[in-house]
Amino acid sequence: MGANPVLGVFFHWLGGLASASFYVPYRGVRNWSWPVFWLVGGVFSWILAPWLFALVKTENLGAVLAAAPTRTLVLCYLFGALWGLGGLTFGLTLRYLGMSLGMAVALGLTAAFGTLIPPLVSGDLVGSLMRTRHGLVILGGVAVCLVGIAIVGWAGRLKEGDGIEQQAVAEFDFKRGILIAIFSGIMSSCFAYGLAAGEPIRQLTLAHGTDPLSQGLPVLVVVLSGGFTTNFLWCLYLIIRDGCFAEFTGGQGRTATAPPPLLRNYALCALAGIAWYLQFFFYTMGESQMGRFGFSSWTLHMASIIIFATLWGFMLKEWAGSSRRTRAILGLGIAVLVLSTGVIGFGNYMGTLAP
Repeated sequence: MGANPVLGVFFHWLGGLASASFYVPYRGVRNWSWPVFWLVGGVFSWILAPWLFALVKTENLGAVLAAAPTRTLVLCYLFGALWGLGGLTFGLTLRYLGMSLGMAVALGLTAAFGTLIPPLVSGDLVGSLMRTRHGLVILGGVAVCLVGIAIVGWAGRLKEGDGIEQQAVAEFDFKRGILIAIFSGIMSSCFAYGLAAGEPIRQLTLAHGTDPLSQGLPVLVVVLSGGFTTNFLWCLYLIIRDGCFAEFTGGQGRTATAPPPLLRNYALCALAGIAWYLQFFFYTMGESQMGRFGFSSWTLHMASIIIFATLWGFMLKEWAGSSRRTRAILGLGIAVLVLSTGVIGFGNYMGTLAP
């Protein structure tokens, strides 16, 4: 099956919707400490879902992973562990900035690093971008994306200056949130490197008869296991420090105010975890359709997440009480992000027509 950029963009938007929505179920969790619900959701998103989908959608998963070069497995796992640091601080970013602003700032840096560095590392930056018309269009789309992210960030800064009470984001702290978001955005870009390092695994699973749309799923198994390791160790430390073990079985931890509704919390965390995984599920499907310029998938993915996260932010009244000027600037930023996805998608389409 040949490349189909239009289908690829559609899958990336589905992934962006899943990613932007994953934190919403966590808002309904009651009387569980942050490391408890983050770890429970992580088991679903980083362990259970990747293995389940890969076993169902690919051929001979065990044989493929066993035949993969050791260096490939190590690099995928290592980049996944580094990405896990970004995932940890990403949760804190949303805690201090809210869904719309937090995702815009953190994912902006992730988009820039994740899109441009893989072709730079592979030595194909000049050949793919600088010397081709469609490559220059893609570069222009990346630049437009970063401008849109800057505008959204500006709106967030104005929101803080509007002097409104941050009811929807109880712990709103712009300065602290921005610093955490910068670290999160840079570390989260390692996910793109992990996917790029998994190319030998893709070739192996294709050789075993896996549908091209699902070729990235075995890579996700390895990369996400690295992310789980980082998150598990940190959450375990916090759980031990804060005495939260009892919360897993319905007890009241030292930091909880009442016993948790156990079934409700597990169900919500499972929903959040599966939604988190689905962003990568659709991402790998979209990337498989982008052809030679698959690295631009990262920017498309990040921009679509920001767009949907901003919509969630409005629905959850995170911008309630802000001035008309602030909301207008936010709308401008979202429009620029929509434009960027169109520019990058058109650049990829031009690439399929080039000789």
